[in-house]
Amino acid sequence: MILADATIFAVAAGGAGAALTVLRLSGPGSGSILDQICGGRPAPRRASLRGLRDRDGDVLDRGLVLWFPAPGSYTGEDSAELHLHGGRAVLQAVAAALVLAGARPAEPGEFTRRAFLNGRMDLTQAEGVADLVAAETESQRRQALRQMRGALGGLYRGWTDRLIRLNAFYEAWIDFGEEDGTPDGDEAALRDIATLRAEILAHLDDNRRGQRVREGLVFAIVGAPNVGKSSLINALASRDVAIVSDRPGTTRDVLEARLELGGVAVTLLDTAGLRATEDAVEAEGIRRARARAAEADLVVAVHDPWTPPEYDVDPRDARCLVVCNKIDVAVRRSQDRINVSALTGEGIPRLRDKLCDAARMLTGGGGDAPLTRARHRAALHAVVDSLGDALAASMTELRAEDVRLALGAMGRITGRTGIEEILDSVFAQFCIGK
Repeated sequence: MILADATIFAVAAGGAGAALTVLRLSGPGSGSILDQICGGRPAPRRASLRGLRDRDGDVLDRGLVLWFPAPGSYTGEDSAELHLHGGRAVLQAVAAALVLAGARPAEPGEFTRRAFLNGRMDLTQAEGVADLVAAETESQRRQALRQMRGALGGLYRGWTDRLIRLNAFYEAWIDFGEEDGTPDGDEAALRDIATLRAEILAHLDDNRRGQRVREGLVFAIVGAPNVGKSSLINALASRDVAIVSDRPGTTRDVLEARLELGGVAVTLLDTAGLRATEDAVEAEGIRRARARAAEADLVVAVHDPWTPPEYDVDPRDARCLVVCNKIDVAVRRSQDRINVSALTGEGIPRLRDKLCDAARMLTGGGGDAPLTRARHRAALHAVVDSLGDALAASMTELRAEDVRLALGAMGRITGRTGIEEILDSVFAQFCIGK
């Protein structure tokens, strides 16, 4: 277990102005600091009502104190929590007393970093903690909680263990292949490599569902000028996001509105009206509108009852939803499209339902351990490439190197690959001491 030299503290909940503030401490000096300012350490993991005093003996506050001796704490170090009243003066006075007692303010993410360094979690779980704190929607909360509990890390650790065994096999093959009794199961190892590679490829073939849940979706509203795009985004967001005007070309830049649809975070984009123009500023807005639409997860192509959609629409494209606006003044309605009136609200609930369905479709079915970050994806592609090279290698030494590279790439995801694990596997499988 790695212990940092410094004892750190930070606000874990509440803060100045809240009814309560929780200060968290971690590090080798946590116990002695409690002795100094609280008159002793409570029983481990039991809240105790204590008076907190500075070094002159003046009472700073009276609150609950909890003591978590190592390794049974979040960071794996000696840790403590101080549950204080939330006044700014209380927080400042106690923080000053902690500094005088030998602690320092924590850096961003330092508690979780120490938890990782002390083996309390791997990197994927640490990322799950960050995602849980930042979660805006129910789907983000559920996904982050699964990752924090180790669903993704468990999958990757299983693959890492298999790579460690393969690496150990080839290391032993190179060193002891000619000795009597050394296993010669290269064909079985090749089958294991092919099977593992296929599993990772299937994991990568997920349509970025996990990343979409974590980062949120982007839906672009596009169409000709004055078809009601800005009115539509205001109606969907239930607030004034965009300026509404009868004057064509009012929207020049891309405007954004963040909302929740179907339990998924979605950013709606209000874009410049698509038309031919000599105005350089409006032309740039139209260029940006087309570029953002091309990158969006879903395009909402809006038109009015008198004109067809300006955006190139393929009715078979699941990425495009065609909406006819201004039906409050229309004589005829399109039967094969969603008819709405952003002015009166007619059809807006049905459109919202369609958008919710699209959001769920784009983020659903990711399994219990979906990929959540581009970092994971890049590392897994490196693993797949190395395993492919191993299958194609003509020499055992080259295959061993490719497996080693795959193991290193996998270890970059969890942060848990070391020579000790390889040696343990070698010693367990082969009688090297003979």
